[in-house]
Amino acid sequence: MSIDDTGTRRARGRPRGWDDKTAQNTIKSLDRAMEVFEFLSKEQGKALSTIAQQMGQSPATVYRILITLEGRGLVEFDPVEQVWHIGARAYVIGARFLRRTSLVERARPVLRRLMEDTGETANLGIARDNLVLFVSQVETHATIRAFFPPGTLSPMHGSGIGKALLAEMDAAQLARTLSAHPLTAFTRHTITDPDRLRADLAAARARGFAIDGEEKNIGMRCIAAPVFDVNREAVAGISVSGPTSRVGVDQIDRLGAHVIAAARALTHAIGGTEAGQGG
Repeated sequence: MSIDDTGTRRARGRPRGWDDKTAQNTIKSLDRAMEVFEFLSKEQGKALSTIAQQMGQSPATVYRILITLEGRGLVEFDPVEQVWHIGARAYVIGARFLRRTSLVERARPVLRRLMEDTGETANLGIARDNLVLFVSQVETHATIRAFFPPGTLSPMHGSGIGKALLAEMDAAQLARTLSAHPLTAFTRHTITDPDRLRADLAAARARGFAIDGEEKNIGMRCIAAPVFDVNREAVAGISVSGPTSRVGVDQIDRLGAHVIAAARALTHAIGGTEAGQGG
């Protein structure tokens, strides 16, 4: 800690005005570059003119940003298709974020065992900005499979993991989360009515796992359970997902038991305690 000229103690590495996020403390060109980078991460394989048009920026500005990012390996240009993609360096940086916590590392053997026990793809996701961020996956060996690569974002109400996490929220937190994004209908099975969703979440909490029954993608079903930290807070979700031809209604209870066991194993691996358990 250090003391500034006002006598206020501040952490080393934090300049005066650390909490001041106004425009005077931001770098506009860097902010604009990050906007392009984030846009490209969601809209891969776009031509320069398309990126500029959809972002409302001049092609010259976007080109300079892309060239700069390309120099750092964060984006790549396909000279054949004349389109831009996220670069390998972005994955390296993202992987460093995942290594910041032991959650992903501890989850790998749990996910692999879950995939082997169920024969379906096993996933790990966390909440990020009121969405589900998939951070790890072990794919099934079956030809037809679900695929949520690390970095994929999904609305919480249309995701098994998302609903498993929503089910563990208190009423106030749940209300804030549901109001952050519209309950968009992705298929005819998506629950878009708040009261119906709350009832579905209550049922999920009671049985220990949530179900995404073709609510995001027709023909795919997902079963998920929450993972808890030392404070008994749900910090992640584990799921299995696969085609309804294999993950039928008659398989839900069997698969749900495996998912609950996997979530419990990961909870214990990170030193967590399940909700409702004593200290």
